[in-house]
Amino acid sequence: MSTIQVSNLTFAYEGSYDNIFENVTFTMDSTWRLGFTGRNGRGKTTFLRLLTGELDCRGAINKSVECDYFPFPVTHNTPPRSDCSPQARMTLEVLQAQCPEAQEWQLMRELNLLEFNCEALYRPFDTLSGGERIKGLLAALFLRENRFLLIDEPTNHLDAHGRRVLGAYLRRKSGFILVSHDRALLDTCTDHTLSINKTNIEVIAGNFSSWWAQKQRQDAHELARDDILRKDIKRLTQSAGEKAGWAGNVEASKIGAHDKGYVGHKSAKMAARAKAIEQRRDREIDEKSKLLHNIEHAGKLYMHPLQFYMRNLVEFNRVTLAYGENVVCEDLSFTLRQGERLAVTGKNGSGKSSVLKAILREASITTSGAILLSGQLKISYVPQDTSGLCGDLSDYARDCGIDEALFKASLRKLDFSRTQFEKDMADFSSGQKKKVLLARSLCEEAHLFVWDEPLNFIDVFSRMQVEELLRAYQPTMLFVEHDAAFCAGVATGEVVL
Repeated sequence: MSTIQVSNLTFAYEGSYDNIFENVTFTMDSTWRLGFTGRNGRGKTTFLRLLTGELDCRGAINKSVECDYFPFPVTHNTPPRSDCSPQARMTLEVLQAQCPEAQEWQLMRELNLLEFNCEALYRPFDTLSGGERIKGLLAALFLRENRFLLIDEPTNHLDAHGRRVLGAYLRRKSGFILVSHDRALLDTCTDHTLSINKTNIEVIAGNFSSWWAQKQRQDAHELARDDILRKDIKRLTQSAGEKAGWAGNVEASKIGAHDKGYVGHKSAKMAARAKAIEQRRDREIDEKSKLLHNIEHAGKLYMHPLQFYMRNLVEFNRVTLAYGENVVCEDLSFTLRQGERLAVTGKNGSGKSSVLKAILREASITTSGAILLSGQLKISYVPQDTSGLCGDLSDYARDCGIDEALFKASLRKLDFSRTQFEKDMADFSSGQKKKVLLARSLCEEAHLFVWDEPLNFIDVFSRMQVEELLRAYQPTMLFVEHDAAFCAGVATGEVVL
C-alpha cells in the first residue's frame, strides 16, 4: 500500500490566463477504486495527464507507483515487426505486448472475466469493434505489476450489458481512477469518489451515490446558512447604524450639559456597542463569503415539442434493415405513439442506430417490410458522431435555422462559459461537442426527437438536467442510450433488438 500525495498543485495551459487547478492539496491511496466526476471542461483528463507526468505543473505530485493511462494507442510500448503495422498484427500479439510479464493463461482469465470472445484473439487488431478493443486492452493493463490505472471514459463503445460486465470486472480490482459519467457503473465498482468542484478537488469515502447524497446535504446546509447570514447581516448593519447615530446624538448633547463626564461615558458606551455590532456583522460577512462556491447552478432548460394530428407517429411492421447484403436487424415490429419515449436497446451490432437511421430515411440503409410515418412529421435528430463539428457557434446556429440567443442560452445552462463561445467548435471537448448537438435539438420545434447516444461524454449534472427536462415536457422520443439511470428515469417503454 502506498499513497499519492498532491500538494499545492497549480496548473494552467500555456497562453491561458486562467488556472485549471490552483493550490490543490489532497491524498489518495494507491489501492483505492476511485470514481472521478465533475463538469465537462473542469480538467479531469488534464489531471490524469498530470499524474502520468505528461504535463508540468507548480506544486508537487509524490507517488511510488507508475500510472498507466487508458485509452492509449496500440503502438504504446509495442514495437511492431518490420513486416506489418501494429493494427495488422494478431490481437493476441498486440495484447501480449502490453503485458509481457504475464502468462497467456493469465490473459485468457482476464479476458473471460470481461466476456471477451477469445476467437477475436486470432483476428487482426484493426478488425475488432470498439467494445472489443476496450475489453482487450483493459485486461492487458491490469496484468501489469505495480501500476495505478487511470481509466478515462471506457464505456462509450459498450452497450448496457457490456457496462454491467465492466462494472463487475472492476469491482474485483483495486488501484485505479475511473472517469465516468455513468452513475450505475460508478456505484457498482468504486469505493471512493474524487470530484472536481468549482473551486477545489475533494476525495470522500464511498461511491457516487454516497458522494451525491453528501453533496446535496452540504449544498442544502450552505443555502440555509447563507439565507440566515444574509438576513442577519442586513439586521446588524441597520442596528450598527442606529447605535452609531445614537452615540453621535448623545455626544452632541454634551454641549451645555451639567455632567459632561456622564454624557461622554454614555456616548462612548453607545459607540462601543455599535463597533461590536459592526465586528459581528463583518465576521458573518466573512463566513458568508466562504459559502456557495461549489454549488452547481443549473438553469432550467426548455424544449419545443409539437403536437401531431395522428396518435401513431412511427410504425414498423416486420422490418428488415441491411447495408447492402449485410443484414443487421430483421422482422422488427413496434409502434411509437404520441407522448411515448421508447429506448432502443440491444447488444452492440444489433442495429440500434440503424433503426434511427431508417426513420431518417438515410440512403445508406436498405429496408424491407413496412415503415409508416407521415411526410409532415418534423424530426429533431441528435447523431452519435460529433467529429464534423467545426467553426463558429453563431454560424452553426444560423446554418441550422435556430435562434442564436436561445441556442447560446441553452449552452450557458449546460455549463458553457461565455469564453467558449469565441472558440472554434473543433477545439471543444467531446462532452462540449455533444452539448452543442443537444442544445441545437432543444431549440428545434419537432413532433419527434430521435437521439442516438445523446449522453456520451456528458457530465452527470447535465444528464440530470436533461432527465428533469424530459420528464417535465414529455416529448415523443425514440432514443439509444446505455446509461441505465437515464433510461430508468426517462423511458416509457423499450424496443428490444
